[in-house]
Amino acid sequence: MFRSLRVANYRWWFAGALVSNTGAWMQRTAQDWIVLTDLTDNDAAALGVTMALQFGPLLLLMPVAGLMADRFDRKRLLAWTQGAQLVLALGLGILVVTGLATLLTVFAFALGLGIATAIDAPVRQAFVSELVDDENLPNAVALNSMSFQGARLVGPAVAGVLVALIGAGPVFLLNAASFAGVLTSLAFIKRSQLVPAPRLERAKGQIREGLAYVRSRPDIVVVLAVVFIIGTFGFNFPILVSTMSTVEFGGGSEQFGILSSVIAIGSLVGSLLAARREKARFGVIVIGAAGFGLACLAGAFSPTLWVFSGLLLLVGAAGLTTMNTANAYVQTTTDPAVRGRVMALYLALFAGGTPIGAPIVGWAANELGPRWAVGIAAASGIVAALVAVGWLVLGRGMRVIRQPGARFGLGLSFAADRTASARAEERELATQDIAIVETTQRRTS
Repeated sequence: MFRSLRVANYRWWFAGALVSNTGAWMQRTAQDWIVLTDLTDNDAAALGVTMALQFGPLLLLMPVAGLMADRFDRKRLLAWTQGAQLVLALGLGILVVTGLATLLTVFAFALGLGIATAIDAPVRQAFVSELVDDENLPNAVALNSMSFQGARLVGPAVAGVLVALIGAGPVFLLNAASFAGVLTSLAFIKRSQLVPAPRLERAKGQIREGLAYVRSRPDIVVVLAVVFIIGTFGFNFPILVSTMSTVEFGGGSEQFGILSSVIAIGSLVGSLLAARREKARFGVIVIGAAGFGLACLAGAFSPTLWVFSGLLLLVGAAGLTTMNTANAYVQTTTDPAVRGRVMALYLALFAGGTPIGAPIVGWAANELGPRWAVGIAAASGIVAALVAVGWLVLGRGMRVIRQPGARFGLGLSFAADRTASARAEERELATQDIAIVETTQRRTS
């Protein structure tokens, strides 16, 4: 499960990212809280706008960010993007502490953080492939997500307590300090031990080349569709958790922090399960998406806060199983020469859809009630699973067949597999025919 930690470079990266991610989740929780309670009167739509500004640049800057990840030195580029995020966190913290922060300034800093993150995210994803070899890459991706989810577990709980005790301003300042963790880890990573990655020379049409590669891979197209649907309408957890805890169940900042940590526990479990798998499989993506949708559907009908929190464990586990497996599948099956551009597209569709989904989910929470917002998340998982199954049936000819050796006497058959088998048989028969001809010729001579 933890085999990638045997690599010294990856250990430094894992430790630094854990510290930095913890601070980032503390800031997100504090930011969501001041927008929802201090700067507005429980306005979920304003929270949706904040999320849209923070994640929107991922969609708009995706082509440039992916090209930068494939063209420039990733370690040096990460130092610049992490430094920029440190400055932004420090600036917003000072404004909040001094009482000068307004809703518009929070919007502005969310946009600035979104621009820095848009460049940082694909570089971070692609940089993992330089820290370990291809054999350990799926495990490294899963542990990377586990670090993120471990921070998501600790960060919101700590932030909820600190906001209640000392206010939101110091939380932003602590996040600024946390960026020292990843900057220190980058300094200790030995360049001589990195796995060499191809670097693009400056040329025309390189963005189109990355998109053309994705179009040539229908399996990746379907995975990206699943990621987009769930990422846009399902992964709006700040809106779902905050409105369900405050509006539906009448809780405060402590309940908000606890629920955020509960969903992170489930996400951490999903990450650990993904880390145990040696290979990312398409079927796990389908099952995870369906499980996410069904868990959210049950959560929409939760009678109490405690039932809802229990179901959030399943939501987190299924959601992260889906996303971690999708991430590892795309990274491990993509040509290394276009990995940065493909991962930029992945992240753009995953988080860049937030400007579309977050305002819609926020409006639904305001006008129809928080349970309807959770219902939208449920629909996203179910629809995503149906899209994937539809491609398996129509694109790969998946059929359920009687198979004595399989559990319950049933198994799956794929037309593509049958075609490959038929081609193999044809090659074998052709080889036998050639051998017969050659033998006949020798005997004749």
